[in-house]
Amino acid sequence: MDEPDAGAVARRALPLLDLTDLSETCTEPKIDALCRDARSGGVAAICVWPRFVTQGARVLKGSGIRVATVINFPAGGEDCARALDDTTEALRDGADEIDLVLPYRAFLRGDSDTARDMVEAVRDTSGSAVLKVILETGELAGPDAIRRASRLALEAGADFLKTSTGKSPVSATPEAAEVMLAEIRASGRSAGLKVSGGLRSVADVGAYLALADRIMGPDWVGPKTFRLGASSLFGALMQARES
Repeated sequence: MDEPDAGAVARRALPLLDLTDLSETCTEPKIDALCRDARSGGVAAICVWPRFVTQGARVLKGSGIRVATVINFPAGGEDCARALDDTTEALRDGADEIDLVLPYRAFLRGDSDTARDMVEAVRDTSGSAVLKVILETGELAGPDAIRRASRLALEAGADFLKTSTGKSPVSATPEAAEVMLAEIRASGRSAGLKVSGGLRSVADVGAYLALADRIMGPDWVGPKTFRLGASSLFGALMQARES
């Protein structure tokens, strides 16, 4: 089979993009610019710090572009009460989607209950909002841990599994994504995958799309089932879209 050209990849990928600014230097003008880019690219969502949710929701009102924010981010701590408070506030401010970092250190030391309890509690608090659970796969000890963490998150109510925060030394890898997709398929649920961090080229994006097609079928990928955290490639994708 011929490799898809960059234009075809870009046209498919842009509607799946969570356009993100989680930098420490983010400002209100940068959020305005992010929202303009989101509109011009026709992306699925923006993903911003909780303090910018109100602004993002206001600027994007009526666009159909969703507003996501991060909870328990990036450390993946174990303070469930704080995670619930932050989730409640984000939803009140207008968040449509919650990207929650799994307490992965607790999980790794064998404390699955703490990890499960937080996901379940945030799931209950989130109501109809989309819940993406960030596994931080680069910190997990190989495919078995990724498999077990994926299963835990799905059983606890995750709508999406997400690979990474983008803040760890190792972010998304095809190997981790393959394990996560296999667990989503095995679960029988209509859950999705978000690949985040470590995508450095349009060809990388195409490789993840092809992986999802192979495991889940050619008609599975869409904004409700597959997202990309590839904001550094936004310019390249926009340029390639016109090719």
